[in-house]
Amino acid sequence: MKVSLFIPCLTELMFPESGLAMVKVLKHIGAEIDYVEDQTCCGQPAFNSGYRKEIIPVAERFIDLFKDKEIIVAPSGSCTAMVRVFYHELDLNPEKKEALQSLSQRLFEFTEFLVDQAKVNGLGGSFPHRVTYHESCHLSRELGVKEQPRKLIRGIKDIDFVEMEKPDTCCGFGGTFSYKFPDLSIAMVARKCRYIEESGAEYVIGADSSCLMNIQGYLEQHKMKAKTMHIAELLAASLKL
Repeated sequence: MKVSLFIPCLTELMFPESGLAMVKVLKHIGAEIDYVEDQTCCGQPAFNSGYRKEIIPVAERFIDLFKDKEIIVAPSGSCTAMVRVFYHELDLNPEKKEALQSLSQRLFEFTEFLVDQAKVNGLGGSFPHRVTYHESCHLSRELGVKEQPRKLIRGIKDIDFVEMEKPDTCCGFGGTFSYKFPDLSIAMVARKCRYIEESGAEYVIGADSSCLMNIQGYLEQHKMKAKTMHIAELLAASLKL
C-alpha cells in the first residue's frame, strides 16, 4: 500500500511533529510513504476570503501533482475538505475537473484513512491519561468523519476517554474568521475551553492543527491545565514510535 502525503501549510511550517507522527503511524501499519515534491498551499485561506478565481491556478496545480497518486492522506480535515469538497465549486478547466473527480475518491483525512480504508480497528498501545476530543467543523460537517477518531482513541489501552459537553461546537478559529471577527472568535474559543476544562481532561485531542493552535493559545493564556495534541501524535505516543 503506497500512501502519498498531502502536508498542509500549517503542518509544514508550524506543527511538523503532527506530520512526522502521521508518517510513523502509517509506516507502523505497513504503508509505503511517498512525499510529493513541490506541493504548496491548497488555497483555502484565499478561497475563504473570496478569491475564488485567483486560486484556480493553485487548485489546478494541486490536481496535476496528485492526480496519478494511488492514495493521498492528509493530517487535516480542513484541507482535505478544501480539495474534496470546495474545489468542485471552482471554474476549473474541464480536463482538471475530470481529474478532480477521480482524485477526490482517493484523498482521505488521516483517521478516515486508517479506519475506513486500512481497516484499522485499534492500534493498541498505551496512554494512561484522561483525554477528550474536539470535533472540528470541516472534518465532521463536510467529510462526515465523526466516529473514526473516537474509535482510534478508544482502541488505546489505559486511556480514559471522556466526551466534553457539545464536542462538535466550533472553536472559533475558522482561519481568517478569527482575524475579521476577533471578539466573536474569542467568545467561541472561551466556551470551547470551558467545556474542555469541565471534562477534567489532561489532553484535548483533535485532527486539525489549526483548531488545536487556537484552543492551545486560549488554554495557555488563561492558565488552564489541559494541553492539545493532534491525534497522530497521540497514536504515535501510545505506540512509542
